[in-house]
Amino acid sequence: MCFEMSYIESLWFRGRYGLASRLRIALLRSFGMTIGERCRFEKLRIRRPRQIAVGDWNAFTEGTWLWPTDLDSDHVRIQIGDHNYFNRGVMIEATNRIEIGSHNMFGPGVYITDANHTLHPSRWVWECPMDSGTVRIGDGCWLGARVVILKDVTLGDRCVVGAGAVVTKSYPAGSVIAGVPAKLITSDILSGRSFRHERPELRSDADIIRMFHQEH
Repeated sequence: MCFEMSYIESLWFRGRYGLASRLRIALLRSFGMTIGERCRFEKLRIRRPRQIAVGDWNAFTEGTWLWPTDLDSDHVRIQIGDHNYFNRGVMIEATNRIEIGSHNMFGPGVYITDANHTLHPSRWVWECPMDSGTVRIGDGCWLGARVVILKDVTLGDRCVVGAGAVVTKSYPAGSVIAGVPAKLITSDILSGRSFRHERPELRSDADIIRMFHQEH
């Protein structure tokens, strides 16, 4: 009996492509969401599924939000490539267009938005229209826990964003950024030089980010 329960639990909750995930994917596809092969969907919140397109081999951990604006549209507002991992509580909120490439990792609580509230002296905030833009995240990026990506930001391939950073502008491929607002630490990470070349004690991207927080 114990073995049988363990097997059922593994099938339902733990299996990489467990029954619960497959049922969610089938339901979302029936509502028009484009989902590639071999994806894992834990318990998450989704609105306007027809405006979301997800590639192959993506994993969405419990608490993820894929949240297009609640308006009719024929175009995809959230486009996600292949082989991405979204940790607990990631929220992607799109009023226009958010594009995410492939082979990226998103830490717990990451928030990505392509819009901002406008302000008008004679109106309350909730009465003011949204100012929409676009967000693009390349391939092979790593965003630490509780990173915030704001409107009109583009991150090139293989960027690293330190935990808690608020990113308000774009950065080229290979950038390491951290802070509030986020600032560039190095844009030479792809060459293997920069801080690691000058300071061999910094052996990983996490070491670089820790150094930045200590010095700022």
